[in-house]
Amino acid sequence: MAKKTRREARLKRHKRVRKHISGTKARPRLNVFRSLNDIYAQVIDDDLGSTLVSASSIDKEMRKKTKGKPKTEQAKIVGEEIAKRAKDKGLKQVVFDRGGFRFSGRIKALAEAAREGGLEF
Repeated sequence: MAKKTRREARLKRHKRVRKHISGTKARPRLNVFRSLNDIYAQVIDDDLGSTLVSASSIDKEMRKKTKGKPKTEQAKIVGEEIAKRAKDKGLKQVVFDRGGFRFSGRIKALAEAAREGGLEF
């Protein structure tokens, strides 16, 4: 039997969690994806199947803020921005979906910054 790659293991964890977590109109899902260099966050309504708000370290205006900063700092900035954009859309409560990643480091930094920005989860 072939050994699972790290990506396959993460996707398996993500599927397992997604069986129980779903975003609704009243309480959408805050999904986080972390690549080697960047971090992405989306607020998703799974009933409609649409992204309500998104922010990432590769957005044009975010690039200026995150340039030259450590990855954890970049995650904090993205967390603050996703919270600001969600509040502008009238969203206050979300369900946090860590995407199969461990809740530490950049994922934790983004989550704490989003909480400080006013999102409840």
